[in-house]
Amino acid sequence: MTDSEYYSDILAAAKYIRSQIADVPDVCLVLGSGLGPLTERVTPISTIPYESIPHFPKTTVAGHEGMLLVAELSGRLTFIMKGRFHYYEGYSTSQATFYVRVMAQLGVKTLVMTNAAGGINDQMKPSELMVITDHIGLFCDSPLRGPNLDQFGPRFPDQTLVYDVSLREKLLESAKELNIPLHQGVYAYTRGPQYETPAEIRALKTLGGDAVGMSTVAEAIAASHSGMKVLAVSCITNYAAGISGQPLSHEEVMQNANASSKNSIALMERFFSKL
Repeated sequence: MTDSEYYSDILAAAKYIRSQIADVPDVCLVLGSGLGPLTERVTPISTIPYESIPHFPKTTVAGHEGMLLVAELSGRLTFIMKGRFHYYEGYSTSQATFYVRVMAQLGVKTLVMTNAAGGINDQMKPSELMVITDHIGLFCDSPLRGPNLDQFGPRFPDQTLVYDVSLREKLLESAKELNIPLHQGVYAYTRGPQYETPAEIRALKTLGGDAVGMSTVAEAIAASHSGMKVLAVSCITNYAAGISGQPLSHEEVMQNANASSKNSIALMERFFSKL
């Protein structure tokens, strides 16, 4: 696909979404594993299946329903994405971050992402939360590869502050008010879908990683390139490979994601009340 075709697809998807809603939010929340129940606590104003949006990918992962909502969350009109797209599903990073470009085209200024991650830092326990301060994306195919989308940002964007400090401070303040433990740390990306080996986890720990996962980084790069403010929160769903001595499973990930759901939802509701 050429640069012009990709941009045309972005315009077509944004045009369709705009035709389905009365008001366009300027914030988008991406729900990772375990946060789906949040949508039961909001009143959707509009509900758009991904499959009806031109050129949108389809989600294939258990726990990732493919639905775009417009709803009020703590009084703030918000896009809520139930489900995201991953490189390991077979999508390119351009496809996996397509929704980010569409949101930018619609005028979204703030992207809030949540994800499930394995804990590398042994100070973080399964089902606890970590706000991402920075990432290690050395294994991530850049979504900016190929002709630059000049409509969104520069060829060589700075990555010093991908994750917005002021948003992080609001989240930390919210966690303190609710007495919810909230760690801060560096998120390391791997392509998946296989979990990492103990040797890979030792390497990532040496590099400074506190948690590891298979999403978020490409999206954060595309969002920052588009001029968005980015906030990302990981639910630590398991100890990473080699730390506990136990084999890893998706069932454990979902179990601990669901266990943290109450705190995750309360934290997002309080945070959105401060936006």
